[in-house]
Amino acid sequence: MANSNRESHHRLYNASVTNSDPHEYRSLKILKTEFSDLMKDPPEGFIVEPDQKDFFTWNVGIFGAPDTLFAGGYYKAILKFPFDYPYRPPKLRFLSDIWHPNVYPDGHICISILHEPGEDERSGEKACERWSVVQNVRSILLSIISMLNEPNTSSPANIDASIDYRKYKEDPINHPTYKEKLK
Repeated sequence: MANSNRESHHRLYNASVTNSDPHEYRSLKILKTEFSDLMKDPPEGFIVEPDQKDFFTWNVGIFGAPDTLFAGGYYKAILKFPFDYPYRPPKLRFLSDIWHPNVYPDGHICISILHEPGEDERSGEKACERWSVVQNVRSILLSIISMLNEPNTSSPANIDASIDYRKYKEDPINHPTYKEKLK
């Protein structure tokens, strides 16, 4: 099964390369290398697989980490890479419903390393906190686990989830709403 998937992805990659411009070709080559690295040494808690028709779109399965509020959960997401990856960040959107301060109601996430490169005076994010070419799929996945376990409530994408989370952290017995919405 794994071998046939690998062959299928290889055929998809080869078909994509023959139909792409030089910038897309470089991006595809980088993505193929990153995918191969992930298959050789998969990150714990994730399943990653390129879409069968588009190597710039990856399906992601995220398992809730043990001993966290998300333990036992399984969340589907889609990771879409721009044609000029790694110079611009991909976009990640949860397909599964998830109640989290850093996830917009439409499933898109608000996480610094997926913001366009450069300083942002409005948000206060420094360039070193945002996307750069040294980031990769593995660092994105690890940042998602970190985001799930330690939400950034000072800059929430979902204000209601942020309020519920802060109340829960202050007094989990009398404010269980956040935890209840995760189930």
